[in-house]
Amino acid sequence: MRSPFLSRLEALATHPTASRIALEDDQGSRSFEALLVGALRARSALSPGTTSRSPSLGGRRVVILLRPGTAWVEAFLGVLLAGGIAVPLSPLYPPAELAWFAADAGADTLIVAEELDDRASAMFPGRRLLRPADLCAPDPGEPADVADDDTALLLYTSGTTGKPKGARLTHANVVTQASLLHAAWGYREDDTLLHALPLHHLHGLGISLLTSLLAGARSRMLPRFDARRVWDALAAGDVTVWMAVPTLYQTLFEAFDAEGEPTRARWSEGARRLRLATSGSAALPVTLAARWRAITGAIPLERFGMTEIGVGMSNPLDPAARRPGSVGPALPTVASRIVDDAGRDVDAGPGELLIRGPSVFPGYWNRDDATRDAFTDGWFRTGDVAERSPDGYVRLLGRTSVDILKSGGYKLSALEIEEHLREHEAIAEVAVVGLPDETWGDRVVAVVVPAPGRAGDCAPEALRAWAKDRLASYQVPREVVVVEALPRNALGKVVKPELVKALLEGPEGARRLGPLAAPS
Repeated sequence: MRSPFLSRLEALATHPTASRIALEDDQGSRSFEALLVGALRARSALSPGTTSRSPSLGGRRVVILLRPGTAWVEAFLGVLLAGGIAVPLSPLYPPAELAWFAADAGADTLIVAEELDDRASAMFPGRRLLRPADLCAPDPGEPADVADDDTALLLYTSGTTGKPKGARLTHANVVTQASLLHAAWGYREDDTLLHALPLHHLHGLGISLLTSLLAGARSRMLPRFDARRVWDALAAGDVTVWMAVPTLYQTLFEAFDAEGEPTRARWSEGARRLRLATSGSAALPVTLAARWRAITGAIPLERFGMTEIGVGMSNPLDPAARRPGSVGPALPTVASRIVDDAGRDVDAGPGELLIRGPSVFPGYWNRDDATRDAFTDGWFRTGDVAERSPDGYVRLLGRTSVDILKSGGYKLSALEIEEHLREHEAIAEVAVVGLPDETWGDRVVAVVVPAPGRAGDCAPEALRAWAKDRLASYQVPREVVVVEALPRNALGKVVKPELVKALLEGPEGARRLGPLAAPS
């Protein structure tokens, strides 16, 4: 049996237009045809033995520890073509974390970047190590047989609410997700995706890169996100698709504001030629959406997705139908429910969002307990609290674990309070959390990063007084803490459990976050 994902890849490589460019990076480009040839050579180098014409890794896990680019993609596809399970990791992780991930996945083979040569053997003792130059074995033979329900990759969750878990995504999950987004976002063969997201997360790998690849479009891959380079690439005028997270949009705006009018005009003109700009992986503040519209003419297309489900909901492709603060209605094949604390359906909400459909993963790697906890009667529990409008548009209120606070008998959305606080011109970033309190249950605390030169305007009592004019009394933060920076993961999400821990630790925690002002 052949995986639908691999069958689609092979069809692109044998299509009459297979000479079209599939990938570009700083080292060159690959056509669809050349990409498959490189992937097959990688498959042959990875496969055990050389006598069989159809060798298979048989589901063995292979860690990919390379910088983003064509070599990364060829290694990834080679693992899948060989019947293996790809485990993408970031070379930026500390050595102890890399060793933990490899051990948790049970990986016996690693594809590592040359710059890790001096550390790789110590980090991964007893394991087979390959470099990109090793993935050029001749006589590729035939790919292994892979079923659509075989696991294609393990993607480790970001760990914002605990120790990362490896989510098992099947070949069918991957191709279903790409097909859904191909249709929903109007992907075309003449599209060019500017890609600057990490590849060890679903957003960068599945939602961005693989959707573009399987649509027969071109992907221009940057080795890392650089705001000026992104603006210059957009200004060149041939990029049609850009995908990002809220933190990247904020960084783009900071670079934009630092330039003179001629450069801003050139960048704005290029960005207005985008066919599609999306935002995901975290809630997009309405203020950032409005700023992007002021520069480009349209708000980003915001959608809702998770490692475990792919993209489940999306605003429409038509910019006029998009709603700021909403993630849109469910995509075709995706069923959704909103339930209260007792598990009863409350269609309008608020309540926890549950998802079911062919893009939903089968479970976590070697974590049967976590898998059981993640599902209720076949429905995946997202852990997000949501509301739904009569016409099906969904608005997220936050994570049940960190964003839904119970204070003084009220149930509060930290995200909603954050939106109001961002309207203050002196606030660059803000995170609202709850600290344990005997009287209030959750003591609402706003952790604020001042805009450049505006620290004096973020005095706790002044901000609380300002908030009292805009929020209900029970929503006003009882404390305001001013910090240099908020703790974030690789995709730019604020890691609120780490923030709470730092606040509870006092001065010791403060040293990890930068200077903290005294709370009010």
